[in-house]
Amino acid sequence: MSSKIWLDKGLVNEEDAKVSVFDHALLYGDGVFEGMRSYSKKVFRLKEHLDRLWESAHSLCIEIPMTKEEMADAVYETLKANDIVDGYIRLVVTRGNGTLGLDAHLCTNPQVIIIARGLSLYSEELYQNGMKLVTASTIRMPSFSMSTRVKSLNYLNNILAKMEAYRAGCEEVLLLNHRGNVAECSGDNIFIVRKGVLLTPPLDACILEGITRNAVLEVAAELGIEAKQQNFTRHDVYVAEECFLTGSAAEVIPVTELDGRVIGSGKAGPITTKILAAYRELVRK
Repeated sequence: MSSKIWLDKGLVNEEDAKVSVFDHALLYGDGVFEGMRSYSKKVFRLKEHLDRLWESAHSLCIEIPMTKEEMADAVYETLKANDIVDGYIRLVVTRGNGTLGLDAHLCTNPQVIIIARGLSLYSEELYQNGMKLVTASTIRMPSFSMSTRVKSLNYLNNILAKMEAYRAGCEEVLLLNHRGNVAECSGDNIFIVRKGVLLTPPLDACILEGITRNAVLEVAAELGIEAKQQNFTRHDVYVAEECFLTGSAAEVIPVTELDGRVIGSGKAGPITTKILAAYRELVRK
């Protein structure tokens, strides 16, 4: 059965969801997006996702052709049309049709695309036993070049890093920034536990300000777990008691090995387990 895609101003069949070959999203990766999760037909932190989408678009001088309220309605209409209860939503805004040149001012008719799908990213075994990471030779795009807080369609930096993960037989990959500090993974933020304290890189470490990352910091505060946003290196990950990743699709998933070094006990640690349980309770609320 063909799924329904929101394109421009309404729902169309999947096979009819097409954009122009002159759209600068295709020609140059010029556009913005969000990845969101739905639980029991409700989108988790939709407002925060839409706020970030609008901020990304504003930073790139892209005019989104609808209001946040209209976008929220379109997201729920797409979920309903595809009968999605627990799933994943990809929300895309393109620059629009232009020329073969780089002049964005010549682009018109930005496209709003909403895709809703069922989701099964990682096996439950990985949530119990943890995943392995390898450090990428590809470094995270420095923020002085292009702000990493903009969630743009130009994901080549992340794609090249992800390719290194697959070649190493890993599900994910760790990216360092230009200063040699830990930044994030190809699609997730990272946390470690050192001496009982939860650590995650700060925003100036060239990371995306993750919606799930922020939710986990809130969860940690509610659980009475001390958390700090500070820079750390691979060494700190190697010798950490625990490590986990966060993302809308991944939620909270433990990491038990980096570059062949076992992290902590080699299993999901007590703080990771506690935060995962609390996060899953939060999203179900």
